[in-house]
Amino acid sequence: MENTGVTRWLISCDESGVHGSAYYGFGSLWMKWQRRGDYAEHIREIRQRHKFSSEIKWNKVQSMRKVSFYRDLIEYFFKRKWLVFHCLVVKKEAVRKELHKNNWDLARRKHYTMLLTNKMKETIRRFPDRQPEFRIHIDPIASSYSKADEAMEVISNNTLNQKFSELSPVTSVLTKDSKESPAIQLCDLFLGAIMETWQKCAERPAKQAVRQSIAEHLGWPTLDSDTHPKERKFNIWYFLDTTREKRQVVTRPIKLKYPYP
Repeated sequence: MENTGVTRWLISCDESGVHGSAYYGFGSLWMKWQRRGDYAEHIREIRQRHKFSSEIKWNKVQSMRKVSFYRDLIEYFFKRKWLVFHCLVVKKEAVRKELHKNNWDLARRKHYTMLLTNKMKETIRRFPDRQPEFRIHIDPIASSYSKADEAMEVISNNTLNQKFSELSPVTSVLTKDSKESPAIQLCDLFLGAIMETWQKCAERPAKQAVRQSIAEHLGWPTLDSDTHPKERKFNIWYFLDTTREKRQVVTRPIKLKYPYP
């Protein structure tokens, strides 16, 4: 019989901008573990309704004919109280590389893990009477270190154990092909929309329409801001070393189209 005191979470993750862009970032889509079947079925239904057969991926947003599918997908996310998205955006030139053994690969992996452990700490504090378990699915990490996923699991548990003694809640970190994970795919879509806005990339009309749809659900004109730290439904964390650079990004309050409790 399952322990009713255990709360299991599925965290599906992706990364962006790790090949020399001005910003790099990491995204995470959260849901209760027992909801993963519901989520997969709902995504299949939306696909069938729109006759959409491609992988859901930001780089594949090209045709205005498919924008209605993406808008339905975005609305689905914002209507579901059991789905949340959190991401971290890092300005590369503001990173103190000497703190990471002068290694960009290590710096990015540390920032990736930092995003997850900070959000996990908040979750543990919010449910003090529950035993948490976090199961993390990640798209292959762009790293020269072959055991980057294993290192993420170890470091995450060590970090959380220091804060919450005798607690090692990260039960697994699994690398999964995004083609096999509709949750990683949605994470990729949201993260790509945010990062391409911050990178100020030239944009296709279809991508602009998708970005605008996300912004409208946040009550924003564009996606070029970060959120207040305590935003739970959709959180954009801008990581900046203020000893090296003044903050140039305006933090905007969110006014969700579909209120989150």
